[in-house]
Amino acid sequence: MTKKDLILIGAGGHARSCIDVIEQEGIFKIIGLVGLEKELGSHINGYEVIATDEGLSNLVVRNQFALVALGQISSPDARLNLIHRALKAGLELARVISPSAYISPSAQIGKGTIVMHGAILNAGVKVGSNCIINSKALLEHDTQVLDNCHISTGVILNGNVLVKEGCFIGSGSVIKEGISIGERSVVGMGSVLRADLNDNSRFLGDSFK
Repeated sequence: MTKKDLILIGAGGHARSCIDVIEQEGIFKIIGLVGLEKELGSHINGYEVIATDEGLSNLVVRNQFALVALGQISSPDARLNLIHRALKAGLELARVISPSAYISPSAQIGKGTIVMHGAILNAGVKVGSNCIINSKALLEHDTQVLDNCHISTGVILNGNVLVKEGCFIGSGSVIKEGISIGERSVVGMGSVLRADLNDNSRFLGDSFK
């Protein structure tokens, strides 16, 4: 099978993890990364930073696919900005899934989303576009994660949870079945969430900030 050319947008720590997943999946061939001007010419896991954000349009001749490899915690805005630049340049967003993840045949995953090692997406799960489903996250039956969310390492989303757009769920958090989490909310690392959250909530363990 001929691999599809892929440009990674972002050249930090999350990019290293993305590269590992991409290499193991074996569908895409990374031809370079987009980073900051000071990063030009440097190498991440053996791949060169070949352009800055402003140079994205010059890569379209060589590349069909792109993946935003920038992490997300408090806000999705930086990733959204890069996605808009990529789409405006004419690049198509890649969908990347680790071969060690389990994806139910009835699950759905949007473009621009990466599902990392050991994640489990069970029956009826729906994940939107431009999401990070990080290592060993568990999304139980009929859970929905809308666009531009980061579900961190070891998170458990029990059945019928709804995570609305632009949310961050911190590592090791457990979300009770049927809970709805409002847009652009942040759930801190190790939290146990038993009640719905409004839009723009900041829930850290048992407290709001």
